[in-house]
Amino acid sequence: MRSRVNFYIVEYAINSLIRQKYKTFFVVLVLSTLVFLLASLFFITNSIKYELSATVNSLPEIIVQKTKAGRHYDIDVSAVDEILDIAGVESVSARVWGYYYFENAGVNFTLVGIDEYEEQYKNSFKSAVQKLNFKTSSMLVGIGVKKIMRNNYYKEYFNFIKPDGKLKKMNIGGEFSADTELESNDVMLMSKDDAREIFDIDESKATDIVVRVANVNEIATVASKIKRLHPDSRVITKDNLKISYQNIFDYKSGVFLSFFTISLFTFFIIIYDKISGLSSEQKREIGILKAIGWRVDDVLREKFYEGLIISLFSYIVGIILAFAFVYIFNAPLMQSIFLGYSKLKTTFELPFVFDIQTLALIFFLSVPIYIAATIIPSWRSATIEADEVMR
Repeated sequence: MRSRVNFYIVEYAINSLIRQKYKTFFVVLVLSTLVFLLASLFFITNSIKYELSATVNSLPEIIVQKTKAGRHYDIDVSAVDEILDIAGVESVSARVWGYYYFENAGVNFTLVGIDEYEEQYKNSFKSAVQKLNFKTSSMLVGIGVKKIMRNNYYKEYFNFIKPDGKLKKMNIGGEFSADTELESNDVMLMSKDDAREIFDIDESKATDIVVRVANVNEIATVASKIKRLHPDSRVITKDNLKISYQNIFDYKSGVFLSFFTISLFTFFIIIYDKISGLSSEQKREIGILKAIGWRVDDVLREKFYEGLIISLFSYIVGIILAFAFVYIFNAPLMQSIFLGYSKLKTTFELPFVFDIQTLALIFFLSVPIYIAATIIPSWRSATIEADEVMR
């Protein structure tokens, strides 16, 4: 039984590509670049989607904020007991947190105050309570904060400038980590008393109030009751945050979609050029092969091998480069399309997300289409008589 793979034809296809080394190199370069761009865009998108989804899921069900003239103000801690009396509410916590601008590095840190004996609204805070020393002015910092502080010679402590101009020295007691780097990267975790002192927040006030609801189906009902109880407040549910994050993500995706469209347009220009016809040299080669006894299916098989070798090699090279670019070098420049170019935030590494559907989509957008574009014009020439093709 004859083997389905004719290795003599495979060898001829390889030699044919080598003979046209400059053309082969150009096609491989263009295809690899297109696959690299498409794969990088999809990898970055998948990673950021994963980070945003995990971060939103870790947030409390309801956040209550005090607003005045459309701006966020400190809320009375006494509202905690009022909200706790609402049916369906499991727990209520008054949060003390805010942003601190570190001018030397041009970034914003997120300061979060926690209480040692208070029920934590995040799982990551439960483990942090065990590490944080509440008896001294100590804090836990995220990995991004730690890097920036080391670059600015703050290894054991950090001096905060309070609103009255005085300094508040805080010892760096360890590193804070959470399920996602986006959640913990720019965080400074400390006691509520220290956070109040740094932001000059009175003990009777809090930044906002977080509410946990026992039954997720009652979140909207509880939120409406809180709004009636405090009509001057802004009540934000987890679903509201998911919609806001998704809107931001969809807006940023428009830029990526432009790159995607341009890449596909460039690719299909190459495909159209190949389908429109073969060069006179390629037609003469097919005519010679038919003249020495090659059948039509032999010619098509040889062209299939040529297209497969070029497209598959380009696909593998493009995917490997995209993996390295996104997950090793952290996608410089491209990542900024989604995260922005502002220096008022610490950077974070994109999490590795392996999506077989993305790899399959890029494969079917490149390899089979290029093979078809190679075979179709060759079939047209192979079905013509050899002497007519060589004229």
